[in-house]
Formats: sequence, structure tokens, C-alpha cells
Amino acid sequence: MSFTWISSYWPLLLTGAWQTVALLVISVVFGFVLAIGLAFAQVSGGRFTRLFARGYCTFFRGTPLLIQLWLLYYGVGSLLPMVPGIRQSLFWPVLREGFFFAAVSFTLNYAAYEAEVLRGALLAVPKGELEAGRAFGLSPWKLTRRIWLPRAIHIALPTIAGEIVMQLKATPLAFTVTVMDLYAVANKVRQDTLLVYEPLIVVTLFYLALTAVIARVFRGLEAQVPVRR
Repeated sequence: MSFTWISSYWPLLLTGAWQTVALLVISVVFGFVLAIGLAFAQVSGGRFTRLFARGYCTFFRGTPLLIQLWLLYYGVGSLLPMVPGIRQSLFWPVLREGFFFAAVSFTLNYAAYEAEVLRGALLAVPKGELEAGRAFGLSPWKLTRRIWLPRAIHIALPTIAGEIVMQLKATPLAFTVTVMDLYAVANKVRQDTLLVYEPLIVVTLFYLALTAVIARVFRGLEAQVPVRR
């Protein structure tokens, strides 16, 4: 095996690693915020909001992420240039990139899975804690912000960590819509040098290291007190 190619490709490897991490962070952060709304819609929303949230989760959890990504990139992406004035807008440099569609599709998909996790966690919060908060005079908003949601997140932390790792392992799909993530860089190295295993080993080590970091962070979070006093 030869790894001498790293000296020539390390700037591209760093760019690919940055793209991978950026996709992960964007999809997890925005997806988690969306998942909170979807979870509460299923647990305490009205009939219409419950049906919408359940339908959303069913669609995105029941269809392959690759298909969702391609529908956005090759479907919506091909229609955007036909919108009057879109090419002259400030948003066009972003909208024309595959990274945008990958980030959107990953976010929507992650939100669906995380919403189901949070829904179960919200229902698992002991009723006594919520009743104690109400007896203490907390408003519904403060009760949710200080007790219900923090306790649910703490309960779901191990599953959330697993979902983030799964999301990390889904990022190579961005390669199919021209995003130069770390897997795309490995593929380019293979095409240029005819080396197959070495680039994949580098990518594997990166994913293992990032997974270890995620696991360490969440183990630390699990030790924290979930409810603010």
C-alpha cells in the first residue's frame, strides 16, 4: 500500500472533510429544530397538525434518502432556473450548488427520524414531573422549556447520538449531486492514481474518528442534569 498521494491531495482532503462536517452540522442542527416542532405536533397538536406531522414522518422515513436527494436536485433544481429573476437574485450562487440540495434533503430526512425519537421521549417523561410543574404555577411554555423538553431530550440522548452517527454515514450520498465531500475526494484519488483501498482507508479513519468524538460528547451530555432548577 502507498499513501504518498496524500502529500498532493491533502488540500482537497481537507476541503472534503469540511464539506462532510458542514453537511452533518447543518442537517443535524436545523433538522433537530424541525423535529421538535414535529414531535410536539404529534403529541399535543390538533387533528390537522398531528396528521401533517405523521404524514411528513411517514413519507421521509418510508422513502430512500437517495431518492429524496435526487428528486430535489434533478427535480426542483431543474425547475428553479425557470423562475423569473432567480438567476439574477442574490440567492442563485447558493441555489445552483448541489451542496444546497444535499443540505436540504439531509435536514428534512433527519427531522423525520428525530421527530419520532422525540415523540417517544416526550411521552416517556413521568407525568408526575409535569403535574408538579403545573402545581408550582409554571405556564405551559415554561413547563415545556424547563421540564418537558429537557427531560425528553435527556431520555433520548443515546438514540440521538446513534441518529447523528447514521446521518454522518449518509453524507457520502452527496457525492451523487456533485458535492465534493470526503468520499468524492477519495473517488477522485482513485480515478487519478488507480489506488482503490488507500483512499477508502483514509475516509474510514476519518469517519471512525468523528464517530468517536460524537460518542464522547454525548456520553458527557448524559451525565449532565437534564432539568434546570
